[in-house]
This record gives sequence, structure tokens and C-alpha cells, in this order.
Amino acid sequence: MVRHVIAPVDELPPGTRKFLEIDGRPIAIFNIKGEFFGLLNRCPHQGAALCEGPLIGLAQSSNPGEIEYTKLGEIIRCPWHGWEFDIRTGQSYCDPKRFRARAYPVNVEPGAAVVKGPYVAETIAVTVESDYVVVDL
Repeated sequence: MVRHVIAPVDELPPGTRKFLEIDGRPIAIFNIKGEFFGLLNRCPHQGAALCEGPLIGLAQSSNPGEIEYTKLGEIIRCPWHGWEFDIRTGQSYCDPKRFRARAYPVNVEPGAAVVKGPYVAETIAVTVESDYVVVDL
């Protein structure tokens, strides 16, 4: 598993999300009450950009006429068909036995540990010809 540095913690305040692409995969990182979670930004139902949907809560009922609204801001609703997924686990609330959004582990680490590396710098040959910069890829 390859680690990727996403952003400083203060760039993702509680209740926000950050979209990015890592190794060709669309990923969204969520901050839920100071905890960070990652989901593949693709609905397993029909491929919509899942993480662009609204953050909602979960309506549950143990008795007729009694509704309890829990997990506020922890459920993502697909913008295409309204399928709902738990951001913490990827669990589907529409068809939990067949569908799950791909979840990725996210950690917060001290800046000194991240700066330390190991990193490998990619170098690209550059030449200057007649006042033009040319990059050899």
C-alpha cells in the first residue's frame, strides 16, 4: 500500500470534503467531527460521482410512527439515484448485502513524520533553445 499526503489538517475543517485523483482513482476525503475517512468517488450502483451528493443523516425507526435521526452528516446520498452510503464504512443502506462503496483508510500524522519521507524525486530533462523552454518527457 502506497501512502499519499493529502493536505494539512486545517485545510479540511469538520464537515468538509476534498476531491482528488490518486493513481487514476477519483477519491474523496471527508472530515466528520474531526475524524477523516476516504471513499472512492464512484457509486457502485451505476458509477455516479458518489461523493458529490449531499451529506445527510440516517432515519431509523424501532416502532411505527417513531423516527430517530442519527449519524448526522455521516451518510452520503448518490446524486443520481439517491442510494445512501455510510462514509465511515462504505456500507450501503439501499442494498447492504450486494453493494458497498470502496472505503480507504485515512490517518493523521505529525508533519515531521510526513516531511521525513522517504520520497523519490522524479527528474525531467529541460533544455533552452531560442528563448523557448522545451521539456523532454
